[in-house]
Amino acid sequence: MTAESPSLYDEVGPDGDGSHVRPALEAILMVAESPLPPALLGRLVGVAADEAERVCEELAAEYRSQGRGFALVRVAGGYRFQTAEAQAPYVERFVLDGRSSRLSAAALETLAIVAYKQPISRNQIAAIRGVNVDGVVRTLQQRGYIDEVARDPGPGQAVLYGTTPEFLERMGLDSLDDLPPLGDFVPGTDTVEALERGLRVGDEEPPEAGEPAAPGGDDDAGEPAASGGDDDAGEGSHDDAGSGS
Repeated sequence: MTAESPSLYDEVGPDGDGSHVRPALEAILMVAESPLPPALLGRLVGVAADEAERVCEELAAEYRSQGRGFALVRVAGGYRFQTAEAQAPYVERFVLDGRSSRLSAAALETLAIVAYKQPISRNQIAAIRGVNVDGVVRTLQQRGYIDEVARDPGPGQAVLYGTTPEFLERMGLDSLDDLPPLGDFVPGTDTVEALERGLRVGDEEPPEAGEPAAPGGDDDAGEPAASGGDDDAGEGSHDDAGSGS
C-alpha cells in the first residue's frame, strides 16, 4: 500500500473528515457480485456498521429522488446496485434478446412450495403437487434457488430442501419474512361460494328448468293424471291384446 492510498481500516479518509465514505461505498458496491452486508461495508471503509447502513440508505433515497435508472436496494441481508423497477421492460428486452430463461410454471409452483413450507422433502413436494418433481427439483438446484438444508430425522432420513441466498437476491427480498402472506392469495368467502354454486349447476338444472311457478299449479295435477291414465291404459290394452291373441 502506497503512502497515498487510504488504509481500509482508517476511520477517516485521506483528508481526515470522513468524506471518502460515500464515494468509497459507491465504488465497492459497483463492483460487488453479490449483496454486501453493512458490517462488511463498514469494515472496508473504516466506519461502524450502523454508519455504513445509514449512508447506504441516504444514497438509495438520493437515487430515487433523482429518478435514476438504477437503485441501491437491500436484499439478502446486504446492499447492491440493480436496475430501477420502472426500467425492467427495457432491461428484459436487452437481456433476453429473443431467448427465454424464465422458469416454467411447474418450476415456479415447486419453488413457491419450498419457499413457504421449507424445510421440505421431495416426497412432500410431490404429495402437494400431485406429480413427480424430481426433474423440477434438479432444475431449481442447478439454478441455485434451492439446496439441501437438512435431513429428516425419521426413517430413511429424507433430504430436506430450502431456499438459498440466491433465491432472496433474485426475488429482491431481504429475508424470508418479506414473502407475501399466503392469505393474500386465498380467495374470499364470496368467491369460494360462487365457485361452489357453479359446480352445483348440473345438479340444480332439472328444478330450474320447470321454474318454481309452474310446478305448484295445474301442471303437477295434470301431468300425473295424463301420464297415469293414458300410459297405463295403453300398456294394459296392448298387453291384453297380445295375450288374447
